[in-house]
Amino acid sequence: MANHLAGETSPYLLQHADNPVEWHPWGEAALQLAREQNKPILLSIGYSACHWCHVMAHESFEDAEIAAVMNKLFINIKVDREERPDLDQIYQSVHHMLAQRSGGWPLTIFMAPDCTPFYTGTYFPKHPRYNLPGFADLCERVAQAWVEQRDAILTQNVNVRQALTDMSVPEKASTAPLNAAPVHALIAHLDSRFDERYGGFGGAPKFPHPSDIEILLRSAAADIHAYRVAALTSTPTQPLHSRPLRIALSTLSHMANGGINDQLGGGFCRYSVDARWNIPHFEKMLYDNGPLLRLYADAHLATSEPYYAEVAHTIAAWTQREMQSPHGAYYTALDADSEHEEGKFYVWQTDEVQSLLSPEEWRIAAPYYGLDLAPNFEDEAWHLYIATPLPLLAKQLNLDEATCAAHIASARTKLLAARAHRIRPGLDDKVLTSWNALMIEGMAHAGRVLGQTEWVQSAQRACDFIRTQLWQNGQLIATCKGTPGTPQFKAHLNAYLDDYAFMLAALLELMQADFRIEDLHFATALADALLEGFEDTEHGGFYFTHHQHEALIQRPRSGHDNAMPSGNGVAAQALNRLGHLLGEARYTQAAERTVQCFMPQMQHHPAGFATLCMALDEILQPPHILILRGEAAALADWQKALHAGQQQTQNQSYAPHRLTLCLPTNTADLPTTLNKPAPAAGNVNAWLCQGVNCLPAFTSLPALQAHFAEHSA
Repeated sequence: MANHLAGETSPYLLQHADNPVEWHPWGEAALQLAREQNKPILLSIGYSACHWCHVMAHESFEDAEIAAVMNKLFINIKVDREERPDLDQIYQSVHHMLAQRSGGWPLTIFMAPDCTPFYTGTYFPKHPRYNLPGFADLCERVAQAWVEQRDAILTQNVNVRQALTDMSVPEKASTAPLNAAPVHALIAHLDSRFDERYGGFGGAPKFPHPSDIEILLRSAAADIHAYRVAALTSTPTQPLHSRPLRIALSTLSHMANGGINDQLGGGFCRYSVDARWNIPHFEKMLYDNGPLLRLYADAHLATSEPYYAEVAHTIAAWTQREMQSPHGAYYTALDADSEHEEGKFYVWQTDEVQSLLSPEEWRIAAPYYGLDLAPNFEDEAWHLYIATPLPLLAKQLNLDEATCAAHIASARTKLLAARAHRIRPGLDDKVLTSWNALMIEGMAHAGRVLGQTEWVQSAQRACDFIRTQLWQNGQLIATCKGTPGTPQFKAHLNAYLDDYAFMLAALLELMQADFRIEDLHFATALADALLEGFEDTEHGGFYFTHHQHEALIQRPRSGHDNAMPSGNGVAAQALNRLGHLLGEARYTQAAERTVQCFMPQMQHHPAGFATLCMALDEILQPPHILILRGEAAALADWQKALHAGQQQTQNQSYAPHRLTLCLPTNTADLPTTLNKPAPAAGNVNAWLCQGVNCLPAFTSLPALQAHFAEHSA
């Protein structure tokens, strides 16, 4: 018996390379072995930062006796769900079908040699508990059923495959004119689910759901603009009233104050196990933090509240400090565990904290972080969250806010320095194209609206890595690990819909932050490859896998947002924007076909379709395209005035439907739609278009600002 994982790129698979289980990576060799031996397959899907994956590994996969049972009865295949989201989507769907309950990780699938599951579960303990059987005993029973109930299993498998086929065929696309009803219905649904006390939607556990928050913010843009303009000419007698805005800001504020946000080091954890956002599942994933960085920057832009900008700064600082590799790309995740204990790196004892701080720092930090309350983590430790907001704390202690803030900042610095000496959670240092794209978009957007050039440059380094290392022969590669140029570097796996769609959206944001012609060329190449390799030309929309992808028991296609935004939704919005930018009907028509394809589902049950609803919104009301031409120095002044100021002016009003490109006069190789006439030396000309309607060129910044004061775009 031999374990076959040592040569893999996935840190998750490498965590299991020393198991006594004869693990195989997913591939034709393992599948052929199952067919030849007519043995069922035990498929285990997880990821490196997953706490319960670690628990099952320590209990069962590292146990020689259990491994012997697995090796005797099954062909054992280990899959990283982050490298193979196609397999994860398929087998999570089958688990839900067979077990009639939600899935998760580790996902445990027992399947026939043809890869059709006949028994599924998630975590199984070594010994019976939690109303679950012991894993070795389960393996014996499943193998016995495969021998003794083969005919019944094969009959069930036929039905499973048919159900998967039916799931892959979309409802008949709507032929009626598109309308905004799903957008309004989704906002009403989110309103009905809103937790008035703690923010977010529903009860515990609570997930960030950035796409839902974003559509709420976007729906309030016109109200925000009108209020902002009124505030410039008079003092409003009433605060801004916008229910969607209040829901979005309440959720963002409670999340930022909670323990789901690392109060010392920055960065958000995957989700909160409680309704108050205080105790997280401690893994930190790149794909959460990219969209959240963008959202907190937009919340600042919408409200001018410094706190939201501060949160954005902590996310960006964590990303650059801990998640960006020397060669530019972003790493994938930080583990939930350290020293085999979940959260051990993050939680504190009160005497330890008190010993690190001065008496005055402790006096302020204890009530601020909830250290004067009962332990909140497993009844024995304290996980930091903002228990008493700074203004209230200053009032209670009879101190001014600046003094309290200074002591909190000093305490945070000391605690972060002390925490750095602990054994750190494991770093998943593989690079995923789709997750990098989400962070590139977040860093570029936040850098633009908050005036942080360093963040934009960080995003450009990651983008350049993707383009030079993971764009090969006109196709994207999904993942890599190692240092480029060394024998240890390995890039592999054909990319998925999310990789293409998220990267296209990231490039559109990056070009607004700092235009580079190579980014535009990359964007058009990606858009063309997306249409050629993924589009369902019969029904509209996009498959999750490439037309030349390996044949699996299902070809997934979905419009729903999950932990990440919908690839179909992002593709539709990005193609629509690129199409309007370049005057390319192929892109806008593909975007509309995608929304038409999913419109029946969006109309019947809009929950989970926030990203597609945002695409629908921009198809109904095309984005405003603002093109600035001039010399670099003059453009910088206009860009600063329009984008990156910190003052409350109408020019910086939140305008999510506007794309702005600043094109220096010496930029070569521009397409016709962007190649506007160059102004006189030292001047800037601005062209503003929506759809096929364009205004005369603006030749002065005050005139453009006045236009934006009157119009919300």
